[in-house]
Amino acid sequence: MAASMSNVEELRNRVILNEFGVRNVHTTDFPGNYPGYNDSWNLKKFQKKFRIDIIQMEENSMEFDMVGIDAAIANAFRRILLAEVPTMAVEKVFVYNNTSIIQDEILAHRLGLVPIRADPRLFEYRNAGDEEGTEIDTIQLQLKVKCTRNPRAPRDSSDPRELYINHMVYSRDIKWVPIGNQADVFGEASIAPVHDDILLAQLRPGQELDIVMHCVKGIGEAVARVLNSRLDTCSREVLRHDDLKNVVKLGRVRDHFIFSVESTGILAPDVLVCEAINVLMAKCRKFLNELDAAEVE
Repeated sequence: MAASMSNVEELRNRVILNEFGVRNVHTTDFPGNYPGYNDSWNLKKFQKKFRIDIIQMEENSMEFDMVGIDAAIANAFRRILLAEVPTMAVEKVFVYNNTSIIQDEILAHRLGLVPIRADPRLFEYRNAGDEEGTEIDTIQLQLKVKCTRNPRAPRDSSDPRELYINHMVYSRDIKWVPIGNQADVFGEASIAPVHDDILLAQLRPGQELDIVMHCVKGIGEAVARVLNSRLDTCSREVLRHDDLKNVVKLGRVRDHFIFSVESTGILAPDVLVCEAINVLMAKCRKFLNELDAAEVE
């Protein structure tokens, strides 16, 4: 890339925001990209520059800065956080009785969205083709509720909360049914929905639900949300003004990324980050193994 020596340092370290686009976003960690600089990737140099600064840590959220890393790696880490960290989620719903006004399919979909507090690291993936779950790969949950009239309700009341019993079905009504020795192994784990106040259905006297759910370990669920919570969008509005756009320059440090991770409560946010790193490392190991295998062939 042709560039004067006065601009090389800026090109190496900054992403430039122009009025109608973003410039200098390509990777530069290879030799010969800029005259007089050797930007080839080096492990010792990476170890010296790379760091993670934890800005904020709470029960279900954390914010940290990832500094000294290429945008492609940071984006891969972000995508893994969103879609490839394993979690336990409802996969099968067995509806034995549903006399509510909610269709079975809608209710099953709603149940599948309820986050379950269960550590996926303590379970195995279910083998393909296995129909029956075991204690090492399946969690069984049950939802059994029947609505009845309240015999002690005031005669002049029109409030459903006074007239009926169990007319509101919440996630707290979902109960864990241990399989095999799970009661002994996970007795203190308190497997249950993360939030107990999620409304699932409304019933009237005579209506009932009798449902069994199987939760398995899998990926593809959005167990975390990643965003920049500092709300610094770097508005380019100033570049619309003719008297300012030639005297103002906007840029960003090219290897500094802000992460804000919000967990659904299944796993702590710091555990999610560590699990995402493990997934990324496993992908790298697999890629290296494939390269080694190709060389042998």
